[in-house]
Amino acid sequence: MRILVFGRTGQVATEIQRQAEVTALGRELADLSDPMACAEAIRDHAPDLVINAAAYTAVDRAESEEDLATVINGVAPGAMARACVNLGIPFCHVSTDYVFDGSGAAPRAPSDPVAPCNAYGRSKLAGEEAVRAAGGQAAILRTSWVFSAHGGNFVKTMLRLSETRDALSVVDDQIGGPTPAADIAAALLIMGRAMVAGHAGGLYHFSGAPDASWADFAREIFAQAGRATVVTGIPTRDYPTPAVRPQNSRLDCGSLAAEFGIGRPDWRAGLARVLKELEQA
Repeated sequence: MRILVFGRTGQVATEIQRQAEVTALGRELADLSDPMACAEAIRDHAPDLVINAAAYTAVDRAESEEDLATVINGVAPGAMARACVNLGIPFCHVSTDYVFDGSGAAPRAPSDPVAPCNAYGRSKLAGEEAVRAAGGQAAILRTSWVFSAHGGNFVKTMLRLSETRDALSVVDDQIGGPTPAADIAAALLIMGRAMVAGHAGGLYHFSGAPDASWADFAREIFAQAGRATVVTGIPTRDYPTPAVRPQNSRLDCGSLAAEFGIGRPDWRAGLARVLKELEQA
């Protein structure tokens, strides 16, 4: 099977390359700020499956670069999806819990109403809408709080801060599911292969379990890493950022398990693997 992946050095794209024989296109070969070039790359490679694991992910910077974020996260996936429709091949696209407003405490189902509370979320929602509008055989996988041994992420930030600080204040009223990039990659490959075999695709959620706050996540990082850093939980209002973050990022992942047999991974086990890899680096 010929799999074309947009993204080469990002967290999910790196893990896909570790798990499967793929052609991965970095920015130098497929810049998502040029959507037509991305569509042309699909036509040139004529793969059996396309996975878009590339995105504009600078959540705070997106507040001042929303037009660029929307091209990369919104227009480009739409162009990819249309190219896949024209070639009659399936398309997998990664989205985010940030398409929701973060209210309430119940896990959000794929069918629940969306209402992004920041520019990044709006740009990702634009991508979802463009992919669906293209029609064809497409799957959108919303995920959350991605981490791995590479790239920038919360785990690596906490470890870096703990090297010079004995105590940290971390938000404890935002709740979600930390998700290992390796598990997202595995899920995308399972979904993509099922689609090549005839599955129609759809809209799905995938996040690690159990749900936790950022403060809970930080405490587990330090416990597993053997760091003595003390974590004090604080409310979101005490840690202002340019972009508003959703407080409820819980995701209902039941349909992914029902249709593909993909359950929620234990993020604590994934964290142990990431810490081991970082130690060996």
